[in-house]
Amino acid sequence: MSVVVRSWRVSGRVQGVGFRYFVQRRALALGLRGWVRNLPDGAVEVAAAGAAEAVNLLAAALAEGPAHARVDQLEPLHPPSNLESARGFTIEY
Repeated sequence: MSVVVRSWRVSGRVQGVGFRYFVQRRALALGLRGWVRNLPDGAVEVAAAGAAEAVNLLAAALAEGPAHARVDQLEPLHPPSNLESARGFTIEY
């Protein structure tokens, strides 16, 4: 299996609504490695590594978000270079 590495910036109503926990649960269920964190401007940044199908499923989940969130934009970012060696999927503070 080849590893796909992707990163996104999610903007909208995505802080204070359980978004990071939603992302972590979904990513772990998909067997992905990486992290999610809040950004100072109110957006959330997500970085994930794993099977292409799993990463695509996570991207689709990010575009929808949990029940109380509102995703206005899902912007792809240049993924961090050290993500392939990440273990688990963490919430960064």
